[in-house]
Amino acid sequence: MIPKILTKTEADAISRCIDEAKRIVIVCHVAPDGDAIGSSLALWHTLTDLGKDAYVIVPDAYPASMRFLKGCKEILVYTRYTEFAQRLMASADLIFCLDFNEPKRVDLMEPSLTASRAKKILIDHHLNPVPFCDITVSHPEISSSCEVLFRVICSLGLFEQMSLDAASAIYTGMMTDTGNFTYNSNYPEIYITIAELIKKGIDKDWIYGRIHNTNSENKLRLNGYALSQRMEVFPEQKAAVITLSQEELNRYSYQKGDTEGLVNVPLSMEHILFSAFLREESNLIKMSLRSKGSFPANKIASDYFNGGGHLNAAGGEFYGTLQEAHDMMLKILPVIGELATQSQNQ
Repeated sequence: MIPKILTKTEADAISRCIDEAKRIVIVCHVAPDGDAIGSSLALWHTLTDLGKDAYVIVPDAYPASMRFLKGCKEILVYTRYTEFAQRLMASADLIFCLDFNEPKRVDLMEPSLTASRAKKILIDHHLNPVPFCDITVSHPEISSSCEVLFRVICSLGLFEQMSLDAASAIYTGMMTDTGNFTYNSNYPEIYITIAELIKKGIDKDWIYGRIHNTNSENKLRLNGYALSQRMEVFPEQKAAVITLSQEELNRYSYQKGDTEGLVNVPLSMEHILFSAFLREESNLIKMSLRSKGSFPANKIASDYFNGGGHLNAAGGEFYGTLQEAHDMMLKILPVIGELATQSQNQ
């Protein structure tokens, strides 16, 4: 039995918001990943099955590997349909905020989101949510926003009506946000949830294949280049760092999602406890941080790279050049080494 995460009062309040809303908008964070897209589509399917007028708006493009999910063609990308998206948010009665914990995470959509007079409900699993919503459902101890959403749906008494399409979207988010259940997934309830999704008819092996076995030649060559030419290993600090410039990304015709999972690869080395991937974008450096065991990747993200996240999976940003970001990473290697030693001694 999966413990309920909503009190009766909270469940009644969310149900009332849904019942009273004529137009519902679902938004997620910039650079949406599998958890963001999966939770958004799962909620969209659930709401439209209830007869609601619902829309999913994402700040920018999502990975091509997510396009197999039913409903993807209905997603509005804010950077492409800006005016229409703004009108939808302005006219919405209810906005669900999924998989982010503060308004700035929706990037260019932030002014429209904060200006909307719609009631707002946050469903998320990141630490320290900013109080900008009328109702906040935040559970950092749970693997993914998709799993939080599943338990919200159950608390609302909507599990029996959950469609196969919604169930598949939820599993996709859970799988991708845990590295195929290799981190943030060591507790019984997550596998009870998976069992319930399988009962709904999901084909978890097919979903895995659609995510991981549809690589392009350019993607494989880019990842091979990154590992062979752009990965540095620091055995004493039990760390690895990968850097890719915009020129290098362009050389391999980079598409969003092509480096998904790259940061996890160095952790397959026996003695590496911390991995960082630094990717150059137009005006900043995106940082992806991963770790094993009790090494706090989120501490490195929050202390040095304007970010945060979970113990073993975190992210951040660096405003400067790729070289400066790399230099900063080298500068904090003693800190990383100390955290690695502490992790091993626990």
